[in-house]
Amino acid sequence: MSGWAIFGQAVLAVVGGGIVGLVFRGLDRKIAARMQARIGPPLRQPFLDLGKLLVKETVIPKTAVAWVFSAMPFLAVLASFTALLYLPLGPFRPILEGYGDAIVVLYLLAVPALAMALGGFASGSPLGVVGAQRELVMLMSYEFPLAVVLVAVAWRLSAQGIAPAFSLGTIAQNPLWPWVGPLGVIGLVVLLVTMLVVTPAELAKIPFDIPEAETEIAGGLMVEYSGTYLALFYLADVVRTLVMAGLVVAIFIPYGIAGVLGLSGAAAAAVDFLFWLFKLFVVMVVAVTTVRVGMARLKVDQVARGFWLWGTAASLAGLLLLALDKVVMG
Repeated sequence: MSGWAIFGQAVLAVVGGGIVGLVFRGLDRKIAARMQARIGPPLRQPFLDLGKLLVKETVIPKTAVAWVFSAMPFLAVLASFTALLYLPLGPFRPILEGYGDAIVVLYLLAVPALAMALGGFASGSPLGVVGAQRELVMLMSYEFPLAVVLVAVAWRLSAQGIAPAFSLGTIAQNPLWPWVGPLGVIGLVVLLVTMLVVTPAELAKIPFDIPEAETEIAGGLMVEYSGTYLALFYLADVVRTLVMAGLVVAIFIPYGIAGVLGLSGAAAAAVDFLFWLFKLFVVMVVAVTTVRVGMARLKVDQVARGFWLWGTAASLAGLLLLALDKVVMG
């Protein structure tokens, strides 16, 4: 594709990703409310929240390191939208395919968390500093299990002679389930469960909302942000939710339904794209909404110990099962 074609598709994906992310946030809040026997806000509430923040005054604390404090929201939203461009969008290949792979996505997913932490440190608020410290502890905890999941899947694909194994487009086009035996299926299930547990931690949602913890540190690393800067962090968060759900779908459930329905051409692409959005929604409800409603906030030491011990052990067990399956299957 030409540079202009890539640019046009990127703009379309960015605008569409922002809209879909906000719609999903509205659905998340509505479903959570229903689970708690509440009516909940209207589905358009995230759009209203974003619009209200954009017209509010942006205040920079006198004690803040102003340029760092101001730059971090832009860095977070840029990284989140860039990560979206590396994902297969339903039946469509990643827009930036060939310009990076799953490892780049790992780095891009870490950037918003680092940006929020740096913003918290630069805010000059003791509450922001506490929240930033918690964010960094969490980041160091869940990144390793997530990396092991991606490496395990990519290694198994490369063992089948499929390349480039670390490309998310390749991973989505070649799901591992038909290639593995019973041990491999168990390994993939373990890796899937690990990925679903990592997802709310990556998004800092209950029970992993430790860096913000309104009842303890009054919003933590976000306590001094307002107006446009807070709107940018809000937008980065909804898009990162989309990216994490898209990553789970691309790795473990990339299947479409157009072939089953006997469709082809534009109709097949449209149906598979809508089915992809449905899968994203299911992943979001299972990994984020249900967990957020059913659990209370964990302590930071519980999260660190849990991911370093049990999360790492689970991801390595999944990798080991895939390796044993390769030996058995030959």
